[in-house]
Amino acid sequence: MRARDLNKVELVKQKAMELLVKIGFEGFTMNRLAKECKISVATLYIYYKDKDDLILQVAMEEAERMSNIMLENFDPEASFAAGLKQQWKNRAKCMLENPISAQFLEQLRTSTYQEQVYGTIVNNFKVTLGKFMTNAINRGEINPMQLEVYWSVAFAPLYNLVRFHFEGRSIGGKPFILTEKALWETFELVLKALKK
Repeated sequence: MRARDLNKVELVKQKAMELLVKIGFEGFTMNRLAKECKISVATLYIYYKDKDDLILQVAMEEAERMSNIMLENFDPEASFAAGLKQQWKNRAKCMLENPISAQFLEQLRTSTYQEQVYGTIVNNFKVTLGKFMTNAINRGEINPMQLEVYWSVAFAPLYNLVRFHFEGRSIGGKPFILTEKALWETFELVLKALKK
């Protein structure tokens, strides 16, 4: 077996994500990916067993990379307001600077790969954010609530703003570009909704 060419592996990873975002999981084939990369299909099989192995490896590497970016400068001991603001900064930066990765990982959430990817990669992420929430509850900054309720209030507005930004339009089709003003106005509303 030949050694892995790291430049080729990175090219394959990037083209795979681009292709998956563009055509989805159903239309994605190893042949089409090889053509996009201008390499032989046989080369892909040096690095990956099959299509599922490729998608899972790419997804797990990218989920871990993006999770690490989202945790940069985040202190689970911070006050609720400061910690949530850092999370918004990190998540917005992460998604806006990595649009293909963000859209690829969002597609995974509704795929058959979701459980394998999110079940194994986000443990450190869950532990860190869980500690942050527990600290905020113990300090009386927020009320106890289900994780799904917390996430829906704390982060869904951010993800929707980013989605509108990627699509270039808002509800009703009006042009939309995410501005700092819109981002932080929304954050302040979220903070008010969650704080005691």
